[in-house]
Amino acid sequence: MNINTSQGKDEVATTTLAERLRHQLEQLITTAELRPGTRLDEQEIAQRFQVSRTPVREALRLLAAQHLVTLRGRQGAVVRQIDTHALIDMFVVMAELEGLCARLACRRMTPETLKKIQLLHDRLRQTSETGDIDLFFEVNREFHEAIYDASCNAFLAEQTRVLRNRVAAYRRRMSLMPGRVHHTLAQHQAIIDAFRSQDADLSYKAMHDHVNLAGDDLMDFLAWNSTPS
Repeated sequence: MNINTSQGKDEVATTTLAERLRHQLEQLITTAELRPGTRLDEQEIAQRFQVSRTPVREALRLLAAQHLVTLRGRQGAVVRQIDTHALIDMFVVMAELEGLCARLACRRMTPETLKKIQLLHDRLRQTSETGDIDLFFEVNREFHEAIYDASCNAFLAEQTRVLRNRVAAYRRRMSLMPGRVHHTLAQHQAIIDAFRSQDADLSYKAMHDHVNLAGDDLMDFLAWNSTPS
């Protein structure tokens, strides 16, 4: 039996390239460089990243499986838009997932992990003084992911990251709202204080309140999100 090893290597190389490209495009989407509704042209992407269209198509298929883009046949792909009701539903679930992460993290927190989370918060505070919203958003992501990992529940952390990526562009837009940066810092401190007091219920509530969109926060976000950036 003849085995075409060359073809097998080509398929592996294409898959690896597609996964790398998927990650790069995911970063552009979650940081809102590629905003919801943006059309993704295969040829333009291929030229930008200096690859053929084959890994581009595979990368877009992978992103569609993550619900980050919508494939429209011959019309191509677009960065997925989330309607208001679906977005609110996602934030409700996000608040529960992150709240659970915080609850478990509090119960399983080590001094080293708490120190890491505190250092990330300190770094976020310093970043807020520079006015660099991109860096603020990145450090904020690291703060939350440190808590996901501290839950010591890999499945929960994975599912939380998946949903976080789906709403990342909208969470970033929230960071642009007037007063939101200082509000975020105050809420992060409340989460850390709950960790220090070893109060799992309070940790859950502090994180849940931080992530959930409700009341005036929801109304402000919907009004802000309806205006062009």
